[in-house]
Amino acid sequence: MDVLINVFVGLHIIGIAALLGGFFTQMKAMGKGEARIVPGMLHGALTMLVTGVALVGLNQADGSSVNNVKIGLKLALLVVILGITYVKRDDERLGAPLFGAVGLLTMVNIFIAVLWV
Repeated sequence: MDVLINVFVGLHIIGIAALLGGFFTQMKAMGKGEARIVPGMLHGALTMLVTGVALVGLNQADGSSVNNVKIGLKLALLVVILGITYVKRDDERLGAPLFGAVGLLTMVNIFIAVLWV
């Protein structure tokens, strides 16, 4: 079971990398007001959602305790990220505050995962 959990953790990290990497590639364009949601950002967020739900289920099935408040907060942030990336995926330009919110919420999600014990 540990190997399967670790595989899903790796996939979860790949999803985070796709979302945050897409954000970083658009930061220069964000300064000019020309940033857009690239497909990798949406796919990364969806990967995070699917693997995150799988990780919660696998950890509970393994008998590990899960911090439901932490997971709930991370899920809420991810739902906001998914909402923005899904709705704005076809827009040619996205305002800097809204695009910046995607990056900020992603980083907050990462720090919650790492720092909240």
